[in-house]
Amino acid sequence: MLVAYDPIYAHPLPEGHRFPMVKYELIPAQLLREGVITDKQIHTPAPLDEATILLTHTLGYWHKLQHQTLSDKEQRRIGLPQSPALTLRETVICQGTIDCALHALDDGVGLNVAGGTHHAFADHGEGFCLLNDFAVASNYLLQRKLVKQVLIIDLDVHQGNGTAALFAGRPDVYTFSMHGAHNYPFHKETSDWDVPLPDGMHDGDYLRTLRDCLPVLIDKVKPDFVFYLSGVDILQTDRYGKLKVTLHGCRERDELVFQTMKQHNIPCAVAMGGGYSTHIRDIVNAHCNTFRAAAEIFG
Repeated sequence: MLVAYDPIYAHPLPEGHRFPMVKYELIPAQLLREGVITDKQIHTPAPLDEATILLTHTLGYWHKLQHQTLSDKEQRRIGLPQSPALTLRETVICQGTIDCALHALDDGVGLNVAGGTHHAFADHGEGFCLLNDFAVASNYLLQRKLVKQVLIIDLDVHQGNGTAALFAGRPDVYTFSMHGAHNYPFHKETSDWDVPLPDGMHDGDYLRTLRDCLPVLIDKVKPDFVFYLSGVDILQTDRYGKLKVTLHGCRERDELVFQTMKQHNIPCAVAMGGGYSTHIRDIVNAHCNTFRAAAEIFG
């Protein structure tokens, strides 16, 4: 199991924006402390090259990120002030997801401590997302003919609107988003399959819904690669999520996905996505559960 992590994650944001970004330091530290992973499994990605970025994002938008020329309106849409460190961070995140995908092709699974930047579109960013790491990694694998059919399983509480828009009309990438119906983004794009969930959904109904969807996805899409966005903002403790899934239910969700991929011998790359619980320990523990489940199921 490869774990992509780089300490730059913790540092490029102004003080008021750092919580819950500190999770990117705490997650690998906790996993190492427990012995779920070893130092040898931690990988430090390099920044992504421009040619790969331009498989997904427009040249004009990339130049704005490079040269720090985003307008005030564009920065407000992203929700973060532009900085060279922030742009660098996004390129490292994307390369980390590519590296996890390449590892998964050989080993079954690879997990990025960050990533899941599913609100980024080809020509602009939104919702704390500048570059769309799953889209970048999907296009990388497909362009190099390493895979033929990609399935993106997005279980963050927020719809993967940027991902849906980027792959609209693309038969080689199937987008599935199971998200809060009344949550950000308030204008939803159209995924290949959207499952909007009512406010207040508990473990039983949530897991039942997912359990019904997964075999249909495998049978319909027949993917040879899966990207899984394992956001923990579905938790009942999340400040913005509006669902009522417990920590145990969130782990069961991860186990369902991993067991399905293992059963069908489909390699899987994972990104953490969102998590905004009041207490950082709840965020970190839920994200660590994703790694624990992957380690148990994939070995």
